[in-house]
Amino acid sequence: MPIYEYHCQECGKEFEKRMSFAQSDEIPVCPFCESEKTNKKLSLFCAPGVSGGNGGGCASCAGGSCSTCGG
Repeated sequence: MPIYEYHCQECGKEFEKRMSFAQSDEIPVCPFCESEKTNKKLSLFCAPGVSGGNGGGCASCAGGSCSTCGG
């Protein structure tokens, strides 16, 4: 289950919420001030062995013999 990051417009705090993909459009209540005025933040992630110029290949092959990325 993915973890989404949110920012509360009322108190300014940031928080994380684990939600299923089916729930991802729901707006969570701020756990600090209980406001419903929250915004989903853009989250970045890094997966080991995936691209980035280190010869790691694509997500499918992780650096093995691959027709998709040539890795």
